Amino acid sequence: MEITTEMIKELRQATKAGVLDCRKALESSNGDYQKAVDFLREKGMATAAKRADRQASNGIVELYSHGNGRVGVMVEVNCETDFVARAEQFRKFAHEVALQVAAAAPKYVKEDDIPAHVLEHEVGIAKARAIEEGKPKAMLEKISQGRVEKFKDEVVLMRQTYIRDDKVTVGKLLLEQIAVLGENIVIRRFARWELGEVSE
Repeated sequence: MEITTEMIKELRQATKAGVLDCRKALESSNGDYQKAVDFLREKGMATAAKRADRQASNGIVELYSHGNGRVGVMVEVNCETDFVARAEQFRKFAHEVALQVAAAAPKYVKEDDIPAHVLEHEVGIAKARAIEEGKPKAMLEKISQGRVEKFKDEVVLMRQTYIRDDKVTVGKLLLEQIAVLGENIVIRRFARWELGEVSE
């Protein structure tokens, strides 16, 4: 199939990828627009993973207040350059992260942030629950591990399902932003306060 300039232009507007990348994506997908988009996204994800070790010390602290001041969130999102820190897309992403924290109330940014004693406590709860439910002893380990993974999906920001798209995790959304903006981006930390809650 012949790849026209119009097809390249349309794909470029949608994905912000370079002209040659768009041509290659359309050629590899035989002119199928959706497959070309997927090709570029996958390529972007691979590139994003390579950028993960680059220094990110610029960025923004995003503040968000929800429900007439009932929930307040502060998120620090970093990037490599001041140029990207001022970009509208980067700022929108930081805002989306703040909305996610407000709505889904994660406790940790990434899995490694969970203290060992918290995981041990969760394993203990999961095993006790499985015993109470009469599950076979041979299955206790597997069942408790499954429940701990579910716990991580709930409390770890990067593993949470994105509030606007249940097919995407926040971690995947972050990789997409890295691919589009061309810099390493790091969700450094967050704080979430809810009116009347008692601090642990």
